[in-house]
Amino acid sequence: MRQDPGVAEEPLTLYLVKRLELAIRARMDDALRPHGLSTLQFTALTALRARGGLSSAQLARRSFVTPQTMNEMVRWLERHGHIARHRDPDNRRVLLLSLTDAGRTLLERCDPLVERIEAEMLDAVPTVQHALFRQSLELGYGALAEE
Repeated sequence: MRQDPGVAEEPLTLYLVKRLELAIRARMDDALRPHGLSTLQFTALTALRARGGLSSAQLARRSFVTPQTMNEMVRWLERHGHIARHRDPDNRRVLLLSLTDAGRTLLERCDPLVERIEAEMLDAVPTVQHALFRQSLELGYGALAEE
């Protein structure tokens, strides 16, 4: 509950989570830029690595972007040789996406950069709290996600 407007108070947890997300994204964008990727493109490629054969709409949901944004991203990633599209054998109207060898190689080069950013963030959290920190984030996401 909000206090008297004249009294300083701690920021909302939502605000802290957003600040963390913005800091992570800025650091990831800086690390990935020399490899020709943005954080959103990296996220899409890692989602395809985890589960290939997704439609553009499915990939949009897993990458936290709109279908329109994903369509543009898919065209860019395909044009640069990181993904390929092929027809779904069960529904010929649907195009499925998969990583190319070049896309896998790019992720292998970028993974250590992102892992270093995560390690730097977690270095600020006592080791015994890492699992609790992760679990708390998962629970918060689960409470608000529209799945």
